[in-house]
Amino acid sequence: MSTASSALPFDDFKNLINAMPEADTEAVAAVRARDAQLTKPAGSLGKLEEIVEWLAAWQGQPKPKVTRPLVAVFAANHGVAQKGVSAFPPEVTQQMVANFAAGGAAVNQLCIAYDLGLKVFELALEYPTADISEDDAFAENDCAATMAFGMEALAGGTDLICLGEMGIANTTVAAALYYALFGGSAADWVGPGTGVSGEALQNKINVVEQAVTRIGGPKSHEPLEILRRLGGREIAAMVGVIIAARMQQVPVVVDGYVTTAAAAVLYAMDPTAIDHCLFSHASAEPSHQRVLQAMNKTALLDLGMRLGEGSGAAVAAGIIKAAAQTHAGMATFEQAAVAPSAAS
Repeated sequence: MSTASSALPFDDFKNLINAMPEADTEAVAAVRARDAQLTKPAGSLGKLEEIVEWLAAWQGQPKPKVTRPLVAVFAANHGVAQKGVSAFPPEVTQQMVANFAAGGAAVNQLCIAYDLGLKVFELALEYPTADISEDDAFAENDCAATMAFGMEALAGGTDLICLGEMGIANTTVAAALYYALFGGSAADWVGPGTGVSGEALQNKINVVEQAVTRIGGPKSHEPLEILRRLGGREIAAMVGVIIAARMQQVPVVVDGYVTTAAAAVLYAMDPTAIDHCLFSHASAEPSHQRVLQAMNKTALLDLGMRLGEGSGAAVAAGIIKAAAQTHAGMATFEQAAVAPSAAS
């Protein structure tokens, strides 16, 4: 997609959102028909059966499968980190990217455990976005180009994309986005992130308040303009991934507090724009539950996790793979020569 020469770069993305394909109801019906013939009581696999229907709806496949799952981790730096909003310095972003490359991070081990692909996308780490408490994060062309870059994460081919992120101070950016998109107060959306508390936490709240006040307060702009003014590059890239995945019939697994911010931008534009997304877990970051409720979404898991880097999405992907394999591989009553009444 070419956006750099467009007079209104965001228009291309708005047009894509308006043209998003609907769920494949015929594929869902086929899943339900097969499920009724499998050697088990009806509904006995609970949420796993719902997951298979979700996969079928958004892959457009009557017998969905997960054979090429990918965890895509987007890394970016943020000028607002200089305001003391994180327990770690900005240099840790680059250090963690090196750790991903060396195979030493938690997400590496989870991908090994569940046989998931992993790609890490560095987003101009040497050029942090502006300090959002003082200036807009980036220009519209830059924001649109970053979204377009994110769309390329699907270029290698995948049938399930799991979103992850890395970026010191990005819980501050996510909190500012939530505040601007949904309203309330800055304190409603700000949490400890990497472990700030006391005066440092109050400083983080103040910085988020300054950022949103600077742009005119909550709900003062349309969602993509809010993203441009307050977002990080990793969040803009993940917005692009979610759009591209819908167009290419690839279901999306959203990780935690920060990755959910990308989904929230699209939800604010059109609540149906994230119907192909599954929210993997309820982060221990306190306001993650608040934003899930604001979007009428329920997380698959609640494991007290707050690491980011796609860790929760990777764990959920293991469950999704199991659900798909169970549905596809189980024998029917006829194949197993089992009377249907025996499974009731």
